[in-house]
Amino acid sequence: MSGRESLFVDANIFMYLAGRDAALRERCRSALRAAAERDIALVTSAEVLQEVLHRYASLGRPEYARAVYSAATDICAEILPITERQTARALDLVERFPHVPARDALHAATMEERGIERILSADRHFDALDTVTRVDPAASGSPR
Repeated sequence: MSGRESLFVDANIFMYLAGRDAALRERCRSALRAAAERDIALVTSAEVLQEVLHRYASLGRPEYARAVYSAATDICAEILPITERQTARALDLVERFPHVPARDALHAATMEERGIERILSADRHFDALDTVTRVDPAASGSPR
């Protein structure tokens, strides 16, 4: 990846892009568009893709899994792998921030390792972490 600024994209953004709520869908589109206009590299992880697959498979909607997965891989400049070191760091974060779900802690650990400070997410759990800054898609003109 180049030296440009990166923004990690959470699973909920991809799911909202495919969801029924038109307002949420448009806010997420707008946030992604703003990142592109600012030449911010959008990245996500294999764990985010797994979340997408898990969600739609559990709903019996494999066609949505395929569509959302494809959109995520098309939108993002890079899909980050998950390593044992990141899972160990996620465990540290879960112990330190017990109300933060393990998946969110893993996203934060992945971001830390890659030097990514901001995450585009509607998930407020990230606000509890001191290692990342959440960019709320509902914020006007996000990301900044």
